[in-house]
Amino acid sequence: MTLQERFDLHLTGLGLPPGPVLVAVSGGPDSLALLDLLAASPAAAGLRLEVAHIDHGIQPNSAAVAERVKSIVGRYAVPCHLRSLALGPQASETTARHRRYEALAQIARETGAGLVLTAHHQDDQVETVLMRVLKGSGPAGLAGIASRRGGLVRPLLPFGRAELGAHVAAAGLEAWDDPANHDPRHLRSWLRAAVLPLLRERIPDVDHRLLALARQAGRDRAAWDALISGLPALDFRRETAGVSVAAAPLSGYDSVVLRALLAALGRRIGLVIGPSRAGRVERLLARGRSGAVAELGAGGAAELSFDRLRLFRGALRSWNSVTVGVDGAGRVEVGEWVVEWHSAPAPERLDRVSTETWLPAGAYIVRPFRPGDRIRPLGGPGRRLVVRCLQEARVARSRRAAWPVVESDGVPVWVPGACRSAERLPAPGAAALRMHAYLR
Repeated sequence: MTLQERFDLHLTGLGLPPGPVLVAVSGGPDSLALLDLLAASPAAAGLRLEVAHIDHGIQPNSAAVAERVKSIVGRYAVPCHLRSLALGPQASETTARHRRYEALAQIARETGAGLVLTAHHQDDQVETVLMRVLKGSGPAGLAGIASRRGGLVRPLLPFGRAELGAHVAAAGLEAWDDPANHDPRHLRSWLRAAVLPLLRERIPDVDHRLLALARQAGRDRAAWDALISGLPALDFRRETAGVSVAAAPLSGYDSVVLRALLAALGRRIGLVIGPSRAGRVERLLARGRSGAVAELGAGGAAELSFDRLRLFRGALRSWNSVTVGVDGAGRVEVGEWVVEWHSAPAPERLDRVSTETWLPAGAYIVRPFRPGDRIRPLGGPGRRLVVRCLQEARVARSRRAAWPVVESDGVPVWVPGACRSAERLPAPGAAALRMHAYLR
């Protein structure tokens, strides 16, 4: 089979959904091969290709490379998005990689692309596994580069650098040779140019052995990932910006098992939980103080609340108050929430705790929860602190600051999923606003 035929077969097996995809093209032979193979692939017929080139601004001729990429992409009649980062010659490999993926994600959002395709190939996999062996990585790291992780796809992993380069040469494409790929200051470049040739001379099948190690580690990682969802006692749940499991069963696990489970949980949110971070979570569980948080670094944290262990990354997005209900129907996004409304007759009775309610027609303010907020609960005496309602609804402390509150004339009348006020009740059967709130 030709390279094109094998690529088509592999691409079909990936089962990518139809729609716009963003192809990252650096101008090197690997990414040009990816673009050319995709453009000619029957398996890519449902994909709408768009190209992104990130000019890091590290090499002095990077602007000329960007123009060359734009010219080559023009042959395929697909959109080309250029983005300049101006990082400067002193930027590290790590900084360049992080900024590159940030830029690709931004372009994907702008273009509506659901997937980003990169040109990592089999030789990259070999180098990655060797690097992680030398760094002492665990099984998750030794599994190497995933063919698909979230919205990131690597369709070239089964194919080697040499055959991709030959394909580009045969297609008459002029590839750029990035000097950084030959700079021995970079660990990957040094392994590629100096170490792997010596290993192949002494151990001819070293590539095969490293790829076999990656497959074995990948199976081990997949098994732990499946275990998270497969153990009913853990009651695994996806939550806003994170995941959670029941805390009680964790105390019965051996430390080795617990740390493997924590690592698998961390992978669900893209957070590496090694021995040091796992130790912080173990101490959090041992103290058992509800509402306590352990910072895990890299924007991650663990929280123990309402008998659940929650792992999350990044603070919940702050948001500003918005006015709703002026028109008969509408929709707004506030932080992690969506609030929708439309005209509908009010029912005979309203639920005190629900993610939907009915309000008399008019304008309302949706704003984030504030400490000290009070509400007069439907069917209850007096006024209560909204924080008590959130606690009863088992809303973790870290999530309360971004929780929506609907108010009228400065008075809270509804806290979605936590409490409906006895104020601003529409008459049964009267024209009203049916309001619905849900997490995105």
